[in-house]
Amino acid sequence: MDRTVAFKKRKSTLITIKVKKRDGSVEKFIWGKLKWSLKKALNSQDEHVIEAICQVISEQLVDLIDSSEIKQVIVEELIKMGRETVADEYLAYAEAKLENYRSQMQLQDRMNQLIKRDPRLVNENANKDSRVFNTLRDLTCGVTAKAIGLNMLPKQVANGHLKGSLHFHDLDYSPYSPMTNCCLIDIETMLKHGFHIGNAEVESPRSINTATAQIAQIIANVSSCQYGGCSIDRIDEVLAPYADLNFQKNIALAKELTDDQDQAEAFAKNKTQKDIYDAMQSLEYEINTLYSSNGQTPFTTLGFGLGTSWYAREIQKAILKIRLKGLGKEHRTAIFPKLVFTLRKGTNLMLEDPNYDIKQLALKCACNRMYPDVLMYDKIKELTGSFKVPMGCRSFLQGWQDESGKEVNSGRMNLGVVTLNLPRIAIESDHSFENFWDLLKDRLEIVGQALIYRAKRVKEAKTENAPILYREGAFGHYLGAEDEVDQLFKNKRATLSLGYIGLYEITAYFYGSNWEQNQLAKAFSLEVIQTLKKKADQLADQYGYHFSVYSTPSESLTDRFCRLDQAKFGSVEDITDKDYYTNSFHYDVRKSPNPFEKIDFEKDYAPFTSGGFIHYCEYPNLRQNPKALETVWDYAYDKIGYLGTNTPIDRCYECGFQGEFNPTERGFSCPQCNNRNPETCDVVKRTCGYLGNPNIRPMVKGRHKEIRSRKKHLTERMCDE
Repeated sequence: MDRTVAFKKRKSTLITIKVKKRDGSVEKFIWGKLKWSLKKALNSQDEHVIEAICQVISEQLVDLIDSSEIKQVIVEELIKMGRETVADEYLAYAEAKLENYRSQMQLQDRMNQLIKRDPRLVNENANKDSRVFNTLRDLTCGVTAKAIGLNMLPKQVANGHLKGSLHFHDLDYSPYSPMTNCCLIDIETMLKHGFHIGNAEVESPRSINTATAQIAQIIANVSSCQYGGCSIDRIDEVLAPYADLNFQKNIALAKELTDDQDQAEAFAKNKTQKDIYDAMQSLEYEINTLYSSNGQTPFTTLGFGLGTSWYAREIQKAILKIRLKGLGKEHRTAIFPKLVFTLRKGTNLMLEDPNYDIKQLALKCACNRMYPDVLMYDKIKELTGSFKVPMGCRSFLQGWQDESGKEVNSGRMNLGVVTLNLPRIAIESDHSFENFWDLLKDRLEIVGQALIYRAKRVKEAKTENAPILYREGAFGHYLGAEDEVDQLFKNKRATLSLGYIGLYEITAYFYGSNWEQNQLAKAFSLEVIQTLKKKADQLADQYGYHFSVYSTPSESLTDRFCRLDQAKFGSVEDITDKDYYTNSFHYDVRKSPNPFEKIDFEKDYAPFTSGGFIHYCEYPNLRQNPKALETVWDYAYDKIGYLGTNTPIDRCYECGFQGEFNPTERGFSCPQCNNRNPETCDVVKRTCGYLGNPNIRPMVKGRHKEIRSRKKHLTERMCDE
């Protein structure tokens, strides 16, 4: 009988065997995983040697076996076989792996990566230009913080991060500093009551122009005190009262000039309309010219679309017209702020709705500038428990009420993300569903430890560490010097995110690359997400914070996890051979379902990932056909909550080309004149939730490869007219 079969048969007669690792974590013992590691370590395809070693180990198996014991048996058996040189090579391999882990926790080794401008480090965040001094300073500080942070983490969490079985996000800031991640700024309260920034006491603004100037300062300050994105919900409604102050001044001025009431009102409206446009244009320029203390443009999201007053409508129109116009003399596409427009029945969805005209403007803007993305009001309420814009690009707060029963969204925040490498678990399972589920359970225990540590660390902050957040109202409260910041986090007021990546890959591993039409395969993928949701709910009930499942954007992680798994497992078809892992629950980007098929496929996942999600559709040039995009928006309204538009909007200022640039190994080039100079072309791609300009700020290899692999989701209605 074949030894491998015999070993597996013997294993099946035993209770589940666990292996205790060097970091103290315990995982299911899997024969295929051991055999693979032996092949890798021994650099050998000699099945006889590997099987003989496995035979000896099988004879010594107990309920719990230590990894160091396995290592000892391997060395002893190699020596008995007369393979002393191979034994030495195995020990050297094991020591090299250990030294690699140690080096990643050493400051000097990290600094050497930065000095040598390792692209995995300097291109990790496409929003950071590593050539400029303040960003370079932040990267230097980040290298230091990562080395310190890894040594602060629980040993099992640090080891899992270094090996690539999980990812503890934003190690360049946390846990070295007890910083929060992303938030919905309570702008309405801050503008109403005033606030302090630095040495200045800022009073409530008396015009929309002053209000937007204050908002820009708040965004800069908040972004410097946290490491994630910040969002302003319903900005059209928040700013409407300040636009009214402009109108009151303008009507008073008009009445001094004329006794004709109609003329006075017409003058005041025209003047206020211009004030609104100028104020919103200033905000757009302010955000795009800001640098937070971490050397990047603040990740900012503006939510709007629900206001129906004249002021709110004018603010909405100004936001969209300004984005359509573009920045500077060349009218380039603004990367920030991210615009999120809300669709709602009775407000703007149908022709008879009062704001339907603004929906048309939003469609035109999306066709020309990709933003705005759209939220479906009713579906967001259903999925998350209340309506609100996402924090940053996709992180959603869940419905929450304070002690008085009042619904609260603005002023709340996320405490951080830890992402699970699902493809690693699938490959290590050796094509066994039983092994997969057991490994998933084991890994979720470590991810849970990591998330709990995030909560523990962030609540150690003092209010003086971030006055704008804790003392001046950005987080919805005005805490004193001795107050505990945890009161803003506990009782599920704040969220912690259990992220994941590679759902497509794990299902392809078990069911083949074209599994999307296989109902058994889809049921498996849904069961995986449901398992994550059960773990998040269990943590929430146990610890009192809102743990939620988060479809990680994975700007650089799509590269990192795949790169680590390539090194560990080699080229695995449809898994590691692509050079990237697929974000979220997205349909394989290499395939071309039409938008309606894609929406129907993906809609089943969001109910279990309400902590963070977004759907995308890839379109051809839509500039002359916004009606086609409206068809998709309307179709999606009662099916999904959040939809982004990806369409070619690249421009060459040398030859005049507008459309889609060709992907190259070093960025993107004009298909007509091969221009790729960022000074004379504008290349805009959807990086993850945000847009990016890869010719100015390059992306990591895996993300660039994923973007190059994207296929259009075509229908006959989406051809250019």
